[in-house]
Amino acid sequence: MKIKVENKTYQEVLALKPFKNTRPIPQGRFWRFLMKTLSSSELKKVGFTSRRFGMEKLGANEPALYLMNHSSFIDLKIASTLIYPRPFHVVCTLDGFVGKESLMRKIGCIPTRKFMADTALVRDMIYTVENLKESILLYPEASYTFDGTATPLPDSLGKALKKLAVPIVMIRTYGAFARDPLYNNLQLRDVKVSADMTYLLSKEDIEGMTAEEINAVLKEQFTFDNFKWQTENHVSVAEDFRADDLNRVLYKCPHCMTEGKMVGKGITLRCDECGAEYELTEFGELRPADAPAVFTHIPDWYNWERQEVRRELQEGRYKLEEEVEIICLVNTDAVYRVGDGLLIQDSDGFHLAGCDGALDYHQDPELSYSLYSDYFWYELGDMISIGTPKIQYYCFPKNKTANVAKARLATEELYKIKVGKA
Repeated sequence: MKIKVENKTYQEVLALKPFKNTRPIPQGRFWRFLMKTLSSSELKKVGFTSRRFGMEKLGANEPALYLMNHSSFIDLKIASTLIYPRPFHVVCTLDGFVGKESLMRKIGCIPTRKFMADTALVRDMIYTVENLKESILLYPEASYTFDGTATPLPDSLGKALKKLAVPIVMIRTYGAFARDPLYNNLQLRDVKVSADMTYLLSKEDIEGMTAEEINAVLKEQFTFDNFKWQTENHVSVAEDFRADDLNRVLYKCPHCMTEGKMVGKGITLRCDECGAEYELTEFGELRPADAPAVFTHIPDWYNWERQEVRRELQEGRYKLEEEVEIICLVNTDAVYRVGDGLLIQDSDGFHLAGCDGALDYHQDPELSYSLYSDYFWYELGDMISIGTPKIQYYCFPKNKTANVAKARLATEELYKIKVGKA
């Protein structure tokens, strides 16, 4: 999938008419039938099956909030099939509206900005369930998982659910990550996909719970490990490209402690600094070539990287400093390539400067609990996004060994340190 890109100066972008949100419109029968129909071919290829638990509790015309874990592009196709024929609206990042806002609204999309305070989103969701009497699909993790485990949920989620005051339904997928993990550059694997749809909380349950109690339930529901599931269920990924670009996730060698020298290619992950090498087995485990394994489980390695980043932050050593190409989002007509700059992330948050001195943006670490970073974003490259609801900056490191996963880890750990969460 690609996105419409235009070249402009930063000053020209600032002069553009900004995005103005409008209320959601009813999702017509034609559009939800079309979404289900267009999804059927791919779901057939993956042998999709599903189970339903307690769904008889949901009234025939009762709107609900569907919460779904976020693994790959197939997620929406699964939801479109499971929720049908009920009308529903999916919360979608604003860049997904670029060049096609009218269509996105017709099929039921509600725009938002990832990892930013967005009061308009809450208003749109309330309007959808109260005025349109239609359901909502939300990926509360906001971004795809990098290592196959759950990404952080916002503390504000429980409060938002109490305001909506509708039943909560959980959709959990199995196999979607193994088939198309984000690090693997859109190379699809031959894996069967299934999903469970479970009636989680009634309207009365929500009314009787505090926001903190709701958050605790959601945290439990969004605790999963896709690589562990693959291993325990003996799910084979036999493709000879399964370790391609795994270094996007496992970027630091636990043997020699070097960063940026890991290379994922074929079925192996190798450190070009010390020669340590692992095979990614067909069942999702890491097997060392010769030396004793430091890690055999990818999420354990990734969590170790997280702790290493946290230690760098606590010791005042953490710093990302990369020359980047900058693309801006201010409306849904296009995204705008505005030139080059320097992106710095340290204990003071982010600082982006560039465009021949016209751009100078600072972002405090307390602003967000996580970071919108992505691999191969709209086929343009690995990306880090920062900014405000008025203008977002998509930064593409020119150094291809720069790791956007580390930037996300640093954002999450620095937020915890600054707000005293851990």
